[in-house]
Amino acid sequence: MLHMMKHKPVMFGAVLLMVAMAMAQSQREREALSVQGYQGQASVIRYQGRVFVDAQALAQITNGSLSFEKNRIILTLPRPDGSSSSDDAHTSGFSRPFVKAAIEAMASLREWGGMLQVIVQNGYPVGKAMAGNTIRAYQGRAADSVALASAAASTDDDHRGLELLRNEFNNVQAWAESFVDARNSLSAADLSMSESQINDDSEAQKIIRCGQFLAQMFASGNFQDDAACH
Repeated sequence: MLHMMKHKPVMFGAVLLMVAMAMAQSQREREALSVQGYQGQASVIRYQGRVFVDAQALAQITNGSLSFEKNRIILTLPRPDGSSSSDDAHTSGFSRPFVKAAIEAMASLREWGGMLQVIVQNGYPVGKAMAGNTIRAYQGRAADSVALASAAASTDDDHRGLELLRNEFNNVQAWAESFVDARNSLSAADLSMSESQINDDSEAQKIIRCGQFLAQMFASGNFQDDAACH
């Protein structure tokens, strides 16, 4: 009996040493967990090849929630954008960021087209003249606006609407370049145009019809199609 009691302190000390070593090992391997799409971190301990995370901290950084059912703990995580699975049925239509950017792009296109109409009707010289610089400036603004709309596109309808918006930009650009080329040509004797001449220009009228259609479509919030934009 005395022999066994002599060994108890030794055994107890060995157990304490093993616990201390395990705790030290755990502290050395303590890490932080980040979840893509969320801010914040949760503490992680890697021990014996396994990873342990604080579920309460994980719920906190992901704006989730913990619930308890008998011997189960349920962690509910929302999506990074804050939406839930019940929103799946409402993913059709234009997204709000895209509608805002697309409407601003249409405003830039209207300004560009209106300026072109004034230059054409008055026969202003282009090339390196003030009118030519104005054309390039308005074209650059419209291109930047379309690029912002492209960056904002996320839904299927956004991308389909973006295609029509780009078509309108390309059509205006092609019409403007054809006018500038003709205006700078030595064979272009008189390129000033009256209102009736613009009304008889099929390409100009197609651009106008597409612009009117796009303005109504983006305001409606849902994708539609029209031959004038193709």
